[in-house]
Amino acid sequence: MTGRERPVGEGADRVRRLRVRDGFGLVLFLVVGAAVLVGVFGGARWAARESAPVLYDLPGGSWGVGGVLGLVTLLGWGGAVSGRLASPAANGSGKAPGAVLRRLARGVCTVAAVAPVVFLISGLQGKNCRTYEPDCSYIPGTGPALLVYVGCVAVVGWLTYRRRRAVLEERRAHERERLRKLRKRGKGKSRVARR
Repeated sequence: MTGRERPVGEGADRVRRLRVRDGFGLVLFLVVGAAVLVGVFGGARWAARESAPVLYDLPGGSWGVGGVLGLVTLLGWGGAVSGRLASPAANGSGKAPGAVLRRLARGVCTVAAVAPVVFLISGLQGKNCRTYEPDCSYIPGTGPALLVYVGCVAVVGWLTYRRRRAVLEERRAHERERLRKLRKRGKGKSRVARR
């Protein structure tokens, strides 16, 4: 059947039913997905606005909260991109033992990396609303917490990156030295080169 021909008879009805069912499924998916997103972000914003004043009153205040949230983001990011959590099966099948747990752990780490940002942004003044409304007003202490958060993520992230890069460079240098010694003894050459 070419692209110009139309299905005839029973096949045409089956195709129409599939299209209607698929369209209905897509619309249902979009509606449910939108409701879940609105509920998750709205609930997270409400929870953050309720808990922020309590957290900012703890010892260390908003400065300490910003530093702790920065470390949570860095640890979450490190866990999300860690090779140990994302390693495929050794036999190449793609189904490693505990793969579901590793995916779950990566999801938790990703949420841990993003949640502090949502928490801090929720404390800022809302857009397109009046400042005297309780859901839109600025929560005192959010500015310093956000400042410390950005500073902590930038400085500690940069230091971690530099340390990791230095360790990798040291490993490469060690591997080059090992290969040089093997070549010197004649064991680092390929089979063709040894003949």
